[in-house]
Amino acid sequence: MTVAPMADVPDPTRPSPALSGSIQIENVTKVYQSRGQRTVGVENINLAIEPGEFVVLIGRSGCGKSTLLRTLAGLQPPTTGRIRINEKSLYQDDGRIVPRVIGDLGFVFQDANLLPWRSVWKNIALPLEVQKVPKEKRRLRAEQLAELAGLKEFLDHLPKALSGGMRQRVAIMRALAAEPSILLMDEPFSALDAITRDELNLALQDIWLRYRKTVVLVTHSITEAAFLADRIVLLSPHPGRVQRIIPVPFERPRPLSITKSVEFQALVSELRVELGE
Repeated sequence: MTVAPMADVPDPTRPSPALSGSIQIENVTKVYQSRGQRTVGVENINLAIEPGEFVVLIGRSGCGKSTLLRTLAGLQPPTTGRIRINEKSLYQDDGRIVPRVIGDLGFVFQDANLLPWRSVWKNIALPLEVQKVPKEKRRLRAEQLAELAGLKEFLDHLPKALSGGMRQRVAIMRALAAEPSILLMDEPFSALDAITRDELNLALQDIWLRYRKTVVLVTHSITEAAFLADRIVLLSPHPGRVQRIIPVPFERPRPLSITKSVEFQALVSELRVELGE
């Protein structure tokens, strides 16, 4: 998918400035209690993410990547510790979310989770409808995002008429509709074929360059992590702790051909060793 240059980004090869989107994770532990059994999902996580940074969480299955992301998304409070979004606490002391803070977050799940009876534009505009934005403005915003995602000619189609990759593009645009400063993504491309996944990796990088959202992405793909991230956060096996943080040195924009370079393959090999593969 080719994304047309945006007027508000003078140089499309350089990231636009990020004005907000900071995340502070402070001593976060998440414990699940079920039928008298205690399971620690993540333990004593400390991580600071700067506005506009692209951070990827990786680790072996069961290490707590999705647990941490769901806690960041306001879907489940930490058992102990604190999460701050743009210097404001995401959760109250009783575990309830702070409404004015959750509005800074957009979430993309592994499944697109589109409403099958709503057209593409109405799925994209759903967050705006919840906010009671007038229909004309919702439609205009959906058209702008659909064009960015290469979906303009499918605005009035239902999800069943779209491919898996197209449905995920709709889901990403829906997450961006209300203009959050932070985009949280839980393995959004894992069910797609390799070619479509590569296309969406390029598209996501392009969107990041233009909108400069803070992105936290969970993936099992080491190649995807190395291609997209500014920093890769490696979580240890259960319970999940920050084992290592690895900066990614490659300049942007990154073409897919970079994955064949000696430097890229060396980083991938290093990550495989760290993961014990």
